[in-house]
Amino acid sequence: MTDLSPGSLPGSRRLRFAPSPTGQLHIGSVRTALLSYCLAGEDGRFLVRIEDTDRERFVPGATTGYLGALAWMGLRWDEGPDIGGPCAPYVESERLEHYLQAADRLLDTGAAYRCLCSKERLDDLRAAQKAAGQPTRYDRRCWHLPKAEVQAELDRGTSSVIRLLMPEGESRWDDLVLGPQEFQNGEIDDQVLIKSDGFPTYHLAQVVDDHLMEITHVIRGVEWVPSTPKHLAVYRALGWVPPAFAHVPLVLGPDHKKLSKRHGSVAVADYRDMGYVPEALANMIAFLGWSPGTEEEIFTLEELRSRMTFDRLQSSPAVFDQQRLDHLNGVWIRRLSIPDVAQRLRPFLPQAQDSQLEPIAAMVQERIHRLDEVPGLMQFAFAEPDPTREELIGRLDAATAMNFLRAAAELVGGNSTALMDDLKRAAEESASEPGTIKRHVRDCMQVVRVAITGQRVSPPLPESIDLIGKEVALSRLRRALAVIAKVG
Repeated sequence: MTDLSPGSLPGSRRLRFAPSPTGQLHIGSVRTALLSYCLAGEDGRFLVRIEDTDRERFVPGATTGYLGALAWMGLRWDEGPDIGGPCAPYVESERLEHYLQAADRLLDTGAAYRCLCSKERLDDLRAAQKAAGQPTRYDRRCWHLPKAEVQAELDRGTSSVIRLLMPEGESRWDDLVLGPQEFQNGEIDDQVLIKSDGFPTYHLAQVVDDHLMEITHVIRGVEWVPSTPKHLAVYRALGWVPPAFAHVPLVLGPDHKKLSKRHGSVAVADYRDMGYVPEALANMIAFLGWSPGTEEEIFTLEELRSRMTFDRLQSSPAVFDQQRLDHLNGVWIRRLSIPDVAQRLRPFLPQAQDSQLEPIAAMVQERIHRLDEVPGLMQFAFAEPDPTREELIGRLDAATAMNFLRAAAELVGGNSTALMDDLKRAAEESASEPGTIKRHVRDCMQVVRVAITGQRVSPPLPESIDLIGKEVALSRLRRALAVIAKVG
């Protein structure tokens, strides 16, 4: 029976995030990274390890994207190899000798064996097992072959893999999220550890690396639970103490199915490009499987790292709530300083001058939930608006609209420090019926807003005028008068 629990592990926690570079970093993966970073604690160590030994699924450039997304999220790792600079992560394809040495030890002790079966034979075996209603698994044909026969085939150049000989009995562990787990080893396939290309599979590489890097706790998705008995068998065969395991639940979409592309954007880079700030995304993702035990909902990354504990991890699946993320993003944007907002707006406003960014940030900070809303709101600052006669007049008649635009032009061209009060006063004085003053003021102000910005909803008028300058504002008011005056 394999019944292993963490034993003589380092005193401080050491956790890792070990993605396979097969595409983009998705919400489910970054949840694992975030939990691992936070649960390492202020005194622990967080490592990043790129598991790139599956060469068939390897996507060039994916590693760079992963590391960029982690850095954007603020999840900075504490150590790496001695090559590639201080910020380089561990990379499995650079560590092949460690896995081959471990595989040789397993072969020497009989805990693993070479398999010479062709892909065609394995396919036929699985098809026959399925037809008979049996579980699909390797039949251990090569385990029963004499060693001399196996060696003769290897000498002839026959391709082979190395398989784990799954031991008899049971595998048990006390999962930090799911509680006690138990599997019958006889129902588990003999997993390939070294492929025919000489690269290790996940099942060997992660055991070897976690041991050599002294990982104390492994956080991963619940879908890896069935693989844990295989990993425990490798630990035991090599005489190593395993880390503690915490299998966190799936992240679900609003339809309560596993979050995927059918629910919309799931890649961290997409959320960055849509104008979400990393503080909000981290805040949101932290609640996908963790609860602070209070009504609090706003946490900095530092607060999450100091507050998060394993006993507050939840075993039930978590639903990714887009509306909640939008709310949190708006809250976080408003918590930032104006210079910080301005800096973050730069990618969304490449046409803006540096001197314009802070005024723009001050204008929009209280009005937006996402940074990508800003280009639409601020379009008037970089291009001449072209409102139609109908858009300008709105609910007013043409004569009233033109009269108010003339009054507005005088006020905008003056030295008034209370422009909005002066405009409202002028609108009130032009109202024909006392009972309609409020609506009339609103309609008059809308004419000026549309004339200057081309939009019915825009940042505050005084700030908008300051941004484009009085001369440009006056020019737009005069152009609006000409548009209204032109009939036919």
